[in-house]
Amino acid sequence: MTQQERGNRKVRIGTVVSNKMDKTIVVAIETRVKHKLYGKIVKRTTKLKAHDENNSCQIGDKVKVMETKPMSKEKHWRVVEIIQRAQ
Repeated sequence: MTQQERGNRKVRIGTVVSNKMDKTIVVAIETRVKHKLYGKIVKRTTKLKAHDENNSCQIGDKVKVMETKPMSKEKHWRVVEIIQRAQ
């Protein structure tokens, strides 16, 4: 099944910051936004939990995650691919 058949799902790229849970990783998504008043570019970090079926992700890996149906209370994302392994 391709992404088009599934509908428009959000896809994000982030860094793995924790893999201590079984089949779950925590991914930090960093976005750059303009400050409302001062106009300076500010980094904002969002952490989200993603499903890692094979426990293959390590801390520091760059991963692509895709939105999916809720798997638990906080887990609504799954790992699509590991873009870059940690050094």
